[in-house]
Amino acid sequence: MNNKIIIINGPNLNLLGEREQSQYGSITFNELKVICLNKSKELGLEAKFYQSNIEGKIVNMIQDSIKTFDGIIINAAAFTHTSVAIRDALSIFKKPIIELHISNIYKREEFRQKSLISDIATGGIFGLGSDGYILAIISMQKLLKNED
Repeated sequence: MNNKIIIINGPNLNLLGEREQSQYGSITFNELKVICLNKSKELGLEAKFYQSNIEGKIVNMIQDSIKTFDGIIINAAAFTHTSVAIRDALSIFKKPIIELHISNIYKREEFRQKSLISDIATGGIFGLGSDGYILAIISMQKLLKNED
């Protein structure tokens, strides 16, 4: 079974627990990382948890993932709405991609309601808080299992 995944997080997610708890909850980034890595291990997945505030570093990570990882879970955060470069890198990946957002981008400001990556993602999870990460990991495990 394919079992290597990467969970990519965009700008300001490193500040989880400190910022806008009404939108993002009280869990810290490090707590979320531990939960995700433990859930991945429990499901037989080898996971890497990555975060950057820099668009080019996320593009590089996606490109590097083509040969290294079997699936991407991405919360591109604000870059979801602005980055053609991240979209283009994801379109080259050609393996399962799950788009993830802690808040429901479709219930937020109009400029946040447009995702440049939704139409190339295998699926998406929106507005379920940090639990969305767990659901994305479970979904990715099922997607990869079905590819065997």
